[in-house]
Amino acid sequence: MKQRTVEDTQPWYRQFWPWFILSIPLITIVWCIFMITMAIQSENAMVNDDYYEKGLAINQELSRDRRAAALGLSASMRVDGELVRVDLSGAANRERPFPFLMLNLFHPTLGDRDQRLRLIHQGEGHYRATLPAALENRWYLEVRGPDNDWRLTGEASLPLKDPLTLVPATQG
Repeated sequence: MKQRTVEDTQPWYRQFWPWFILSIPLITIVWCIFMITMAIQSENAMVNDDYYEKGLAINQELSRDRRAAALGLSASMRVDGELVRVDLSGAANRERPFPFLMLNLFHPTLGDRDQRLRLIHQGEGHYRATLPAALENRWYLEVRGPDNDWRLTGEASLPLKDPLTLVPATQG
């Protein structure tokens, strides 16, 4: 005959296994509530509501790339702390230098960190601007002409150790 132990005589709520088995669905429910709350409260900046308009704009962007390639434009860019220097080369810039250029800095995931700078002509194809603060990590870069009819693109991990070459996207 088997003797009864203290464990056998305890009520169910004092046993280990019922609580262990019940903890799995309880933890799952709490985790689901947390995830649903996070999904509702946080905005997903990666999703674009006007994807149709963005799709239509692709053709316009490609024409800007083709225009920069036709003008033979390319640029060398340096970022030293908060100072941005761009050296633009190409026949169009030598004949009649642009008074200024626009530099767009796009963060890959956080749209609120995107920046737009006006690069001022310093002479002989050199342009310069000052950043509000030194940048770090990965960025997409875009230099556009004053009439927004051409663009040069690139990608960099800032700060830069060596100059970065920006070319039309059709050549990249």
